[in-house]
Amino acid sequence: MTSKRVGVIGAGQLGRMMALAGIPLDVDFVFYDEAQQSPCSNLGTSIQPSSGNALEQFIASVDVVTYESENTDLELIRQINLQKPVYPGELSLGKSQHRLTEKTEFNDLGIDTAKFLRVTSKDELVHACNKLGLPIVVKTTTMGYDGKGQAVIKTKDDVDVAWAALAGNELIAESFVNFSRELSVIAARDVKGNIQVYPIAENDHHDGILRVSRVPVKNLCPEKEQQAKEFITLLLNHLDHVGVLTLELFDCEDGLVANEMAPRVHNSGHWSIEGSYCSQFENHVRAICGMPLGNPQAKQAASAMINIIGKNGDRDCVLSNANAHLHMYGKSERANRKLGHINVFGNSELEVDASLEQLADFISECG
Repeated sequence: MTSKRVGVIGAGQLGRMMALAGIPLDVDFVFYDEAQQSPCSNLGTSIQPSSGNALEQFIASVDVVTYESENTDLELIRQINLQKPVYPGELSLGKSQHRLTEKTEFNDLGIDTAKFLRVTSKDELVHACNKLGLPIVVKTTTMGYDGKGQAVIKTKDDVDVAWAALAGNELIAESFVNFSRELSVIAARDVKGNIQVYPIAENDHHDGILRVSRVPVKNLCPEKEQQAKEFITLLLNHLDHVGVLTLELFDCEDGLVANEMAPRVHNSGHWSIEGSYCSQFENHVRAICGMPLGNPQAKQAASAMINIIGKNGDRDCVLSNANAHLHMYGKSERANRKLGHINVFGNSELEVDASLEQLADFISECG
């Protein structure tokens, strides 16, 4: 097998973990990003977009291109795709970049979502409050992640504050969903249409940022598990998606409700690095390089992923835990910044709980 050259738009932790998974497969990486020092600096060649003939140099140096973020410039993807394949494709990226388009697509495919309305003025925001009923969540239709670019309106007194914060953007107003927990399903699809689905994860968010993911999901009925697999399979095939796709879900009494999708490897799948036979990062690389997909199933009875946020903390306490695996991204400390994560595994959920208890002080400071 001749080595493949993968171009990655971006050079953050997702690109880093793609490279760490792909290098053993004889895959070389080229990162297209302005940062001179990044989590990917020592894992491949870096090309700065502002340098002379950067895009031409990038395209010439790779066989296939992927990206870290759904906020990647769609026009850039179109331009690259004229000369080299880009996965996931333009359709997946375009649908996921616009929340109104995305939710309309879900509904057209028979995937339930919160009720929603487009908002472009304060009068339309007031109408949305009346039509959808309070409380509602108001979000920018583009950009925004980890809780950014959104506001919650619980009473009519909150309208002015929300509008002041978000005015000037096209918005989507969404009714509140009565859910018991947040879930995500991740799957990979190759160029031939073969699909591998990972175990569903249960996710705990705080201040809009993912803190902990756990696999398996406790007490998830077979019908909902099947529903999640059907949703992600439907989307993968409809979009002709190549690579990893993530679908975030609300677990509701009557079934699962879709929140949003991400056409990329996902924070809630980091557990798979040690926890599955073939991680989400390796399967993404395999898919876009035309290799057979690997086994996504869990190797251990129970797994958990804890994000390290804002502070590095005492790494020795993590390294001293026999069931914990530490992953740092080479980033400096900053409030609400994802600096790394910990994967914890056990032969039972009780064993994972015991490890998390041992790490409680670290998680309290940095999780």
